[in-house]
Amino acid sequence: MKIGALASLSGLPVKTLRYYEDLGLLPAIGRTEGGYRLFGDQSLRRLEFIRRLKTLGLSLEEIQSCLTVHDAGELPCHDIEVMLNQQIERIERQIGDLAQLRTELEGLLEGWRSDPAREADLICPNLRV
Repeated sequence: MKIGALASLSGLPVKTLRYYEDLGLLPAIGRTEGGYRLFGDQSLRRLEFIRRLKTLGLSLEEIQSCLTVHDAGELPCHDIEVMLNQQIERIERQIGDLAQLRTELEGLLEGWRSDPAREADLICPNLRV
């Protein structure tokens, strides 16, 4: 099928499909005489796989490594497990960072004045910068 049909079936823009092809995530199986890219039915499953891993927070680089394992005839399940555990660790760090930011914001707002007195060269005296 041509890239437009694949875009329609997958719900992804043609531009995204071209980008995925450029990255090697979505290889075309050939081209028409007119130069249009051709994709097989397996491309739709591949796009579903990419979309699923993206929703789990994996990067396109990580997804590419999984697809490379698959394309070599192996199952990438172990690699995906490792990456998902790493993703959990990243999320835990983000949760910690966000909790610290929340504490900082709450502390800042405790003494906030909506209409503070002007101070020389300060854009907002509440922030002290």
